[in-house]
Amino acid sequence: MRRRALILLTAGAMALGGCVQTRQFADVQFQPPQGDYDLLLMRPDVSVGEVTAGGLVQPRADWTETARAHLLQALRAQQTARGGRTLVAETRESIPGVNPQTVADLERLHSAVGNSIALHKYMGADLATKRGRSLDWTLGQEAVRLGQATGMDYALFLYAQDSVASSERVALQVLGIAGCFIGFCAPQGGGGQMAYASLVDLKTGDVVWFNVLQTGSQLPGVAFGDIRTPQGAAQMVDRLIGRMKAGKEVRRAQAR
Repeated sequence: MRRRALILLTAGAMALGGCVQTRQFADVQFQPPQGDYDLLLMRPDVSVGEVTAGGLVQPRADWTETARAHLLQALRAQQTARGGRTLVAETRESIPGVNPQTVADLERLHSAVGNSIALHKYMGADLATKRGRSLDWTLGQEAVRLGQATGMDYALFLYAQDSVASSERVALQVLGIAGCFIGFCAPQGGGGQMAYASLVDLKTGDVVWFNVLQTGSQLPGVAFGDIRTPQGAAQMVDRLIGRMKAGKEVRRAQAR
C-alpha cells in the first residue's frame, strides 16, 4: 500500500514538472497601446535546437528560420488586431532611412538589457539599485534616435529559445519514468521553451513592459506549442503579449 502511494506521489510530482509560467513587469504608469499608435516590430531573436540523447541542445538553422517566420506572422496578426499601425522589420534592411548597422547595434543592446531583466527580475538575482522597483531599464538614446528616424512610438522585441527532444531522448525519458515503478527513479528532462518580450517607448528609450515565458517537462511527449508550426508560434505570442497588463498606478486608478 505504501509502495503504491509512493508511485502515485512520484508520478504526480513529475506531472507537476510539466508547466507553463509567465510573469509580467511594467512601468507603474504604463498603459497598453491601443487605437492610434505606431509600433516597430523588430525581427525576433530566435534559436531552436534538438535535445540529443546525452541531453545537449544541438542548434538547427532550418528549424530556427521556420520558427522565426511563423513568429513574425503571429506577431503581425496580433498587433494588427490591436488597431495600431505596425512596421515589420523582417530584416535589418527593412526599416526605411535607418542604417542596418544601427539596427544590429540596437538588437545587441536589447539582448544585453533583456537578459539582464530576465536574470534580475525573474531568477532571484536582485540588484541592490533596482530592488523593489517595478521596471527600471532603458535602451537610452539609441532607441530614441530610432524613434526619431522612423516616427514610431514603440518598438516590440521578442526573444525565443526552444528545444525539441529527439526520438532517442524521448526513449530515455520513457525508461527513466519506467524505473520509478521498480524503485529506481531517474527521469530525463525533455524539450522546453524560454522566451521574453519587451515593449520599448521610443520617445524615452525606456523598457515600459516586459514578460517572460518558461515551459518544461520531465514527461516524454509533452509539448507546449511547437513554434516551428503556425499554431505553436501563435500560442507563444498569445502567452507572451496577448494579455498585456497596465502598470500598478494605472490599475489602481481603474479600480477606484
